[in-house]
Amino acid sequence: MDALLASHPLWIWGFAFLVALVAGLIKGIVGFAMPMILISGLSSVMSPELALAGLILPTLATNAWQALRHGVAAAWGAVKRYKVFLWTGLVVMLLSAQLVRVLSPGGMLLLIGVPIVIYAALGLAGKPLRLPKGHGRKTEAMIGSVAGFFGGISGVWGPATVAMLTAQETEKRDHVRIQGVIYTLGAVALLGAHISSGVLRLQTLPLSIMLVIPSMAGMLLGLQIHDRLDQVTFRRLTLFVLLIAGLNLIRRGL
Repeated sequence: MDALLASHPLWIWGFAFLVALVAGLIKGIVGFAMPMILISGLSSVMSPELALAGLILPTLATNAWQALRHGVAAAWGAVKRYKVFLWTGLVVMLLSAQLVRVLSPGGMLLLIGVPIVIYAALGLAGKPLRLPKGHGRKTEAMIGSVAGFFGGISGVWGPATVAMLTAQETEKRDHVRIQGVIYTLGAVALLGAHISSGVLRLQTLPLSIMLVIPSMAGMLLGLQIHDRLDQVTFRRLTLFVLLIAGLNLIRRGL
């Protein structure tokens, strides 16, 4: 811990806490974008590896809270309701991951970033893509396939998942809850992967632990704002954050 604190000036740790607070706030309001905000903010003042280590535990903690906020029964209900989406997404993700060796990293990010920006921009312009609420399993399987495809080739499944849930006009509590369930499963996998890779180790673990506190504090405030939003405002905020996320993916791809 002392060695980690001594490795950077005090203002950097203050900045890291502020980034985590803002990331938690945005996640509490719309249910996603925490890893994007954390990795972008933290990597501007510290090494990418340390930034990646720092986001792992806050992401896991906030996702678990998001999934279980209304209880285990509600979370399990979301899993059962979207089981076709989840299983199809998982299978396609495993298959499309094999394309990583073929596609360039920049190409993968552009492949998901460009459609997300177009989708969000159309929605904000008053011409949203909508899917019928009474859609069948084939439509849900298609949605899961798209989200899983992008997740497999880029490791970025959040924006595609959010775009599809928004196109379904999913009620905001269900919208955030199903995100939490999906992201918690991903966060557990991320934790295991980077314990194995050595990114999360004794030297970097303290930062990840410290950032849990401001992340949770920000999320608490964000959830209070979320509860006061009507469905229309929630949708517009979600589309705006999606637009920023998509533009960031395009930036990274270029």
